[in-house]
Amino acid sequence: HEPTQHSAAGPRGSHWLCSPPTSAQGPLPAPRWPVECEVIKETIEHIEWVPAEPEPFCPATGLEQALDTLSEEQGTVVYHSSPALQGSCFTRARVGGAPGPLSSPAIPLEGPQDTTLLFESRFESGNLQKAVKVGPYEYVLTLRPDLYTAKHTQWFYFRIQNTRRDPLYRFTITNMAKPKSLYGQGLQPLLYSQRDAQSHGVGWRRVGSDVCYYRGSAEEPSAFCLSWTVRFPHDGDTCFFAPCYPYTYSDLQRYLQALAADPARSQFCAVRPLCRSLAGNTVYLLTITSPGGTAGKRAVVVSARAHPGESGGSWAMRGFLDFLLSSHVDAQLLRRLFVFKVVPMLNPDGVVVGNSRCSLAGRDPNRAYGTALPSSFPGVWHLQAMVQRVLAEQEVVLYCDFHGHSRKNNVFMYGCDSGGASAGMRLRQRVFPLMLSKNAPDKFSFPSCKFQVQKSKEGTGRVSMWRLGISHSYTLEVAFGGSTLGETSSHFTVEDLKSLGPLLCDTLLDFCDPAPAKFQQCLAEVDALLRQRMGCEPGSGSSWSNVCPSELESRYVVAMSPCVTLWCQQGLQVVVSPHSTSGSDSSVSDGIP
Repeated sequence: HEPTQHSAAGPRGSHWLCSPPTSAQGPLPAPRWPVECEVIKETIEHIEWVPAEPEPFCPATGLEQALDTLSEEQGTVVYHSSPALQGSCFTRARVGGAPGPLSSPAIPLEGPQDTTLLFESRFESGNLQKAVKVGPYEYVLTLRPDLYTAKHTQWFYFRIQNTRRDPLYRFTITNMAKPKSLYGQGLQPLLYSQRDAQSHGVGWRRVGSDVCYYRGSAEEPSAFCLSWTVRFPHDGDTCFFAPCYPYTYSDLQRYLQALAADPARSQFCAVRPLCRSLAGNTVYLLTITSPGGTAGKRAVVVSARAHPGESGGSWAMRGFLDFLLSSHVDAQLLRRLFVFKVVPMLNPDGVVVGNSRCSLAGRDPNRAYGTALPSSFPGVWHLQAMVQRVLAEQEVVLYCDFHGHSRKNNVFMYGCDSGGASAGMRLRQRVFPLMLSKNAPDKFSFPSCKFQVQKSKEGTGRVSMWRLGISHSYTLEVAFGGSTLGETSSHFTVEDLKSLGPLLCDTLLDFCDPAPAKFQQCLAEVDALLRQRMGCEPGSGSSWSNVCPSELESRYVVAMSPCVTLWCQQGLQVVVSPHSTSGSDSSVSDGIP
């Protein structure tokens, strides 16, 4: 499929500039799948729900030795679904995926007394390749690699039926790709019970005991295992497992459908196609600003879901859009001051098929900026082209790309400091994340932020937009786990993730406040933190400004103890924290988030 280039910097209005997914024009456009993918007919939807109490992390297990689990050779394959790829690259797509009747990847039950679980993953964003029963209530699972690759196994999302309430089940995924994971620090999988949702209004919740993450067998030294035990809440239930709250391409289209049908919000939001994906799914662009033209307004560009397995980024984006399109006085001010260009789902194909990291090009789109061709990475290419057009007409004050992180808790940012700029510019790079940490002290960890521009990250959206001339260009990383910054450590809920949107908007107003007090205070605070990190004595005259970013992030001569500055009506109130509650060993490269 050859995408058609569209002018994405066009006018605003209450009308849609593409064929909108509105009730007036019939049902939502169905997602397009590669023709190799089988897709079941049922529509999978989940209710939103927030637990009444925080969900604490389970006891951390660290990197465990292999559990005494039977191998799949000693069990019975009860589910096996793997697309029969026609070659090593994507060729064509159609609504509904593979034509013809569906196969039966799950073995049939022998009768009502058969307790074998029934697995299914052939639905939007689903991922499970194989399930092997190795005991009465124990299953060894294999994830499907990203399509047209042999790697990137992290995201899982599958359905289970024929449950029993009393037994303790164990599930072990044997081909996780990353050597380090938050599952070793107390992260639990999510469970969704259809019966609880229908009867009690209870949605996704954290479950699992004996959660372990460990290196695989000697035969598969590069694979890692995730294992957990769980009791299902009901007999005969339909349940789902996932690592983070799913947010599908159809979820986005339903959201845009409701937006188009809302006469108030659609007055200042225009939706059009940025481009079409390889499979022909629309990559949507939202332009949000108050009516009356763009003269004198600066721009803000925001994107999400370059990596399909990082669904937390979509929930943060949802909160951002909810607030920005609301009647809140700050939202009205933001729309008067700025033109927002928002791409809520850069990689819809990857989201549809349940990939962890790649598009249907079989490569990571967030390493393709600068070299991408429109025929290979249409979303990336057209986003970059749109930003270039906007920059030719107005200043872009901020770019922010929403992602998820599987190895570090809390929320944090990656920025751009090449080391060659002036000390003032290098300080200003760090002001926005510091302000966000003040507005979200229970979620955002400034010590976890990094600003080094590594050679391996040159193809990211963050670095590419910075190279185009957007001085403040960031990746927002949202942990798969939760926060360690409050009184108790606990998992993020959907509401926690959505709350990041208003917090980001609030920080944008602080950052662009004509009154300089907050900005100047943050500049001074960042300077003090960097001096402290380098061990510079106050008044010594020594400086950090000639130190390269990699050394700044690798040296902890003094434990970083940021002072927390609270905004208040009386002015700035400084409270010194005795120690940092977050961060990581910055001498170790983060690698791929």
